[in-house]
Amino acid sequence: MQIQYYDILPVLKPYIRTICTMDCEGDADTSHIHVLPDTCVEIFINYTSTPVAIIGNELYKGSIVNCRMNKPVGVQMRKGAGCLAICFHPGMAYQFFRMPFYLLSNTTTLLADLWKTKAVALETSIADAGTHNQRVALLQQHLLQQLREADDNPQIKYCIQQVQLSKGLISFATLTRHIGFSQRHLSRQFQQYVGLSPREYLKVSRFIYSLAYLKSNLSGSLTSVAYQSGYYDQAHFIRDYKQYAGFTPGEVLRNKHILH
Repeated sequence: MQIQYYDILPVLKPYIRTICTMDCEGDADTSHIHVLPDTCVEIFINYTSTPVAIIGNELYKGSIVNCRMNKPVGVQMRKGAGCLAICFHPGMAYQFFRMPFYLLSNTTTLLADLWKTKAVALETSIADAGTHNQRVALLQQHLLQQLREADDNPQIKYCIQQVQLSKGLISFATLTRHIGFSQRHLSRQFQQYVGLSPREYLKVSRFIYSLAYLKSNLSGSLTSVAYQSGYYDQAHFIRDYKQYAGFTPGEVLRNKHILH
């Protein structure tokens, strides 16, 4: 599969992590990939007549929105498929959809179900574009228009930034104290904008950051990686991997079909 990344407009960079095109040009479907959760929302806009992918056990023919929050998912791209993919930063997709994200958490949804006629018009213009650069330009102009109508939430942005800076180790109580919200109110805001409760978001974030420690300490002990990642002991470390990856830490490292 050919993947090409593109520059993101400066005004969109706080919201979007990556924009890329994905073209499955071979004579066969790609291998099944076990994709780990990353608390992110992704859009895949199909610009071919071929179905995009099999996700889980379901075939998706058109453009989709995937919200991979705290559960892994199996993905297989179909031969001949081509799509434009956007990955949002955690908590930053809400501005472009303006609906409670707890309704979408760990689901794959047709883009047309969320953007209605706007999705159909965007799909058509992107499919008719002559080059990938033109497709990316059309998409970013559409996202800019969506952003002009958005309702931003600086408190959620701040909380997510603090979670990232602490690598998932800041406490829920500290977050609420910093922004002056009650725990109940902050929980409602997280469910609305992110799709997870703050406590669950912190747990998944710690797991995500632990993957970097795991990959950079191939010769070290799992106990050492667990403590570096903020786990109290190896048992909690392994339990989180089984919950969020479906595998032990060692199996995650050895399995070539796990994407993290």
